[in-house]
Amino acid sequence: MASHASALKAHRQNVARRERNRQFRSKLRGSLRAVRALVDQDEFEKARTQLKGTISLIDRMVAKGVIHKNAAARYKSRLQKRASAAKATT
Repeated sequence: MASHASALKAHRQNVARRERNRQFRSKLRGSLRAVRALVDQDEFEKARTQLKGTISLIDRMVAKGVIHKNAAARYKSRLQKRASAAKATT
């Protein structure tokens, strides 16, 4: 266990950041699931508005350092590809 005041403070900060990042990632995963569900249900207008919000959320997660920028690009690419492909087949 840490014994210096600075190490104790660093530990407290890490705990707080970890919890905050966990909440952000949970929110992101829920948003990704919602877009996928709407696309699978062929509700393309709702999916488009949800996708716009999700992409904004992904970009904010990158800015905050919660996820890596390449992971964000991958999420956005796959979501857009899935939405476009589903709309094209219908």
